[in-house]
Amino acid sequence: MKKSEIEKITTDLVLPIIESGGFDLWDVEYVKEGSDYYLRVYVDKEGGIQIDDCVAISRALEKEIDKLDSSDQAFEKKGFIEEAYILEVSSPGLTRRLKKDRDFEKSIGRLVLLKLYKAQDGQKEYTGYLKGFNEEEISIENNKEIINFNRDNISSIRLEFEE
Repeated sequence: MKKSEIEKITTDLVLPIIESGGFDLWDVEYVKEGSDYYLRVYVDKEGGIQIDDCVAISRALEKEIDKLDSSDQAFEKKGFIEEAYILEVSSPGLTRRLKKDRDFEKSIGRLVLLKLYKAQDGQKEYTGYLKGFNEEEISIENNKEIINFNRDNISSIRLEFEE
């Protein structure tokens, strides 16, 4: 099964769990690191998420995955994820990566680190305050100057820690 399908099914399974607890789903990713596969669910809530919250969400998600694996014959009893994997439920962290429009919307006015594929004005990294976004561009304020970046040229954008 494709990475995107695994992430979509996991999102569908975990959303009711986190919404019933008043949490906010930040991201779901299925990645291979070294020889291990990881299914990661990033969850947050107002005031921050605690370890006990992550444990409860992880246990509930494991039960939903087990139900899916035991009931769906289309997976030929291999489970919807064929490889052995490690399930992690955690906070996205203070320097969380921004991926979706919802992430950008929640982060307007916050300090971000923006990395580019191709240099713009001789730089590939910019730090500034997120001012706006649309389908094509992200805008930050850096030294009282608004700089616009084509979204296709942004390799990553994440919140920066402010002291």
